[in-house]
Amino acid sequence: MNLGRILIIDDEEKLRSLLRRILELEKFETFEAADSKTAFKKLEQHDVDVVLCDVKLPDADGVELSHQIKTKYPLVEIIILTAYGNIPDSVKAIKHGAFDYITKGDDNDKIIPLIHRALEKVKLQKRLQRLEKHVEKFSLDGIIGTSKPIIEAIELAKKVAPTDATVLLFGETGTGKELFSQSIHNASSRKDKPFVDVNCSAFPKELLESEVFGHKKGAFTGANYDKKGLFEEANEGTLFLDEIGDMHVDLQGKLLRFLETQTFTRVGETKPTHVNVRIIAATNKNLENECKNGNFREDLYYRLSVFKIRIPSLIERKEDIELLANHFIDVFSTKIKKNIKGMDKEFFNKLINYKWKGNTRELKNIIERAVILAEKNILTVDLLPFEISDSNAGSAMNIENASLADIEKSYILKVLSLSGGNKSKAAEKLGIGLTTLYRKLEQYQIE
Repeated sequence: MNLGRILIIDDEEKLRSLLRRILELEKFETFEAADSKTAFKKLEQHDVDVVLCDVKLPDADGVELSHQIKTKYPLVEIIILTAYGNIPDSVKAIKHGAFDYITKGDDNDKIIPLIHRALEKVKLQKRLQRLEKHVEKFSLDGIIGTSKPIIEAIELAKKVAPTDATVLLFGETGTGKELFSQSIHNASSRKDKPFVDVNCSAFPKELLESEVFGHKKGAFTGANYDKKGLFEEANEGTLFLDEIGDMHVDLQGKLLRFLETQTFTRVGETKPTHVNVRIIAATNKNLENECKNGNFREDLYYRLSVFKIRIPSLIERKEDIELLANHFIDVFSTKIKKNIKGMDKEFFNKLINYKWKGNTRELKNIIERAVILAEKNILTVDLLPFEISDSNAGSAMNIENASLADIEKSYILKVLSLSGGNKSKAAEKLGIGLTTLYRKLEQYQIE
């Protein structure tokens, strides 16, 4: 495993080769360039961390070249290679963004530590960039949509975020409740403190109690050590309780006591523990109905719903589908390293007319699948799963009322689409002869 990628820019072949051997012995991956043109090609082809650049090159001034590299690749650190007589130029390069300089007469004891220091700075810069992207991703201003329902939800979230009020997010599965919870946390005074989330439906009662409240050694079989619960992990920060409607009634009482006192008791302990935690809860259930049915404590519901925000379904914000789809195309084409420029009109129309029971999460998955399958730079309808690409898909009523002929026609159209209009391929996929296919095309008046 290489420790970092180093580009050596120098017109002296012997010096480049020597540096390359030294660096590769130290487990660095190296690349060479004799001039500025080759250097930029290498930078485009490889994710370089550190550049060793000669201060004098045949086709460029090393000081100016280092400035150009730093401007185009700000995360790359540059070390200037210089002769003793060119040290003033090297100092100038540092003022223009170079990391440091080293004279060509220096030995390995100076070169290797200097490269390691430069790499440490690169790692810190990349980590900071990832953190900044994470915060940007989970910000209320970063939530995508211009429709009235989503704007109303964002505005409510912005109002409650700076407070310590308990928030209840409700809406259908896949609408983005977790995104809202993280964004509310990041817009609060607790943003630099922990954000801890737990899915209440993912654990049985006993395990969820131990996860949330923690336990004392020996509290139950298998409790071989004291364990901090998520309340303690989230101290000074935010605890997000997803699928709160699935929390066992016994645990609901403990949660209510915490909301009233900010204290809880670990499993197996009698002494209460005090923490300072903000609670954000989310559910796709109608908690009022759950209260009536005896599945959810009414007093807890009122305590949780101090500030309620309803996250709209994707069908309620159809005008946002194009924005969201294009966003996901950009995300996944970048991730998979494909040059996908968008979607054609038929692809988009299918998205608009689909019912989206899985909401934004389903749209995201569909776009990811299409980008993976795409062989062109535009997403086309043949990349969609059958339930979306078929005009009758998603409607149980249509299928129930359709005749056998309607279903057969729909299926032939689908296979033709998947075959790119090639009738021979379509006939092969359908398992019928080409003559039979032509007869059916004529029968169903399919051109």
